[in-house]
Amino acid sequence: MLVACWSAKGGSGATVVAAGLAVLLARSGSEGALAVDLGGDLPAVLGLPEPGGPGVTGWMAAGPDLGPDELHALEQAAGHGLAVIGRGDGPVPAAAADGERLAACLAGPRPVVVDCGPPGEPAGLAVAAAASLSLLVLRPCFLALRRAVAAPLRPSGVILVAEAGRALGRQDVEQALGVPVRAEVAWDPAVARCVDAGLMAGRVPRTLERALRRAS
Repeated sequence: MLVACWSAKGGSGATVVAAGLAVLLARSGSEGALAVDLGGDLPAVLGLPEPGGPGVTGWMAAGPDLGPDELHALEQAAGHGLAVIGRGDGPVPAAAADGERLAACLAGPRPVVVDCGPPGEPAGLAVAAAASLSLLVLRPCFLALRRAVAAPLRPSGVILVAEAGRALGRQDVEQALGVPVRAEVAWDPAVARCVDAGLMAGRVPRTLERALRRAS
């Protein structure tokens, strides 16, 4: 299973959602799980040292001469059955074909979660389009929803980061996008404290865990 977490607007929480999903999937099966970072912040959210070297961006930039073996050689153990492939030092390749090749090389029995990186990147969108589960992480504000409606692909579902006082809600998002909200993640200071303390790889805050189990 390939799960892609992406957003239409920066600051939506896609990296935290990807990290939480990867940790939960790693614990739910004997084969563990792999998290792949196209954004650059996933290791930090998991409390891991910042990886050096080329990472997944270097692998993509090298072209089709490098295959799955070279990609998986970049994995870093994060504990509890989770491995991480960091973004690397270089820019994300601009071609959608790089994302398509990445998605194909990640296919396998082990669950893989990809943080697709900055909104609108062709490689990240190509991974989201190829994923078996494409999750748009969205804060229910007009600007984010407008960009999601204009996005070049439709997700399998939405992870809605619910915030008190917002005028838009679940029904508005489902009506505008024509896809289901698979989970609502309540804004919770405990999640921010867990990330700030570097504890996400060891435990997922309960409110986030309950929501993401419904999503996956």
